[in-house]
Amino acid sequence: MGSRAFSRSAPRGAFSEVVLAEEKRTQRLVAIKCIPKKALEGKENNIENEIAVLHRIKHPNIVTLEDIFESTSHLYLVMQLVSGGELFDRIVEKGFYTERDASQLIHQILDAVKYLHDMGIVHRDLKPENLLYYSMDEDSKIMISDFGLSKIEGADSVMSTACGTPGYVAPEVLAQKPYSKAVDCWSIGVISYILLCGYPPFYDENDAKLFEQILKAEYEFDSPYWDDISDSAKDFICHLMEKDPLKRYTCELALEHPWISGDTALDKNIHESVSAQIKKNFAKSKWKQAFNATAVVRHMRRLQLGTSLEGPSQITPTSPSGTKCFYPNSIFFFLTKQNTITNYLIPNLKKTRNRGQ
Repeated sequence: MGSRAFSRSAPRGAFSEVVLAEEKRTQRLVAIKCIPKKALEGKENNIENEIAVLHRIKHPNIVTLEDIFESTSHLYLVMQLVSGGELFDRIVEKGFYTERDASQLIHQILDAVKYLHDMGIVHRDLKPENLLYYSMDEDSKIMISDFGLSKIEGADSVMSTACGTPGYVAPEVLAQKPYSKAVDCWSIGVISYILLCGYPPFYDENDAKLFEQILKAEYEFDSPYWDDISDSAKDFICHLMEKDPLKRYTCELALEHPWISGDTALDKNIHESVSAQIKKNFAKSKWKQAFNATAVVRHMRRLQLGTSLEGPSQITPTSPSGTKCFYPNSIFFFLTKQNTITNYLIPNLKKTRNRGQ
């Protein structure tokens, strides 16, 4: 960890801070998930589960856990950096967007989730917010992140813990019935639906009514929003958003559907309609940062040179959210906050054992 310099805050999880860091030896950027040990009290199983899951995963469309370190106060997960932004943001920014674009996105997601399922891993919280572009390149691949709710299936291949995000959760989860990896396929169906119209298949301000819609699997392909969408796309969604998990498409079957593997996805531009609905129905990404990571790191290096001559900062270290996160000791920590880079010191860190293995 001593070989890494730190920078601006990236997305935050439920009880962690994520910072941008540079590996000094290679100048390669990574994301480091900083988890206060105090915040882990009562949640140890959650984070140990995430680590156990991530250690097993090596797939081009899934964010990789590269290393683990710990201090007396924090646990640090060194993650592969994905810097291309969230799925919805990219779609809105596009000038041209088609069914085929959506099909190619879902193909990548299905391939990654099939990989997880083949390993006996169920994500359990697939949603657009957990789908990030690897880079800003036009042809960037999509990446699945956030394995905090993932579960490694046991011998009986069923689970019963209610979890997930309401709008994307399968009926059997809400019904508090034992469930399996089929819940991920339902979520992919919901995501596919949104990618083609810009609004969710289930919505109500009242949670009880929302849950009732999901439990009954009541959704429509409303006019005019679905008028220009192919029957093949609708058929694909219906097979994934099948109420009965035993009849629901698996990832393997979904990958064989002509809308994914064939040429039935249309090339008509649906950007105007879809992006308008996305902006109307989904809040702008909470964590989207308008900054150039390379420029920030270059500025960090200049400041590091200057600070090494002046001596360490005496400012009390805080996280971007205002809570204490790092404590003075040995290595410079650089954080941009309100366009000002401040020098911080971070603790001596030790590499921790691979938990959950």
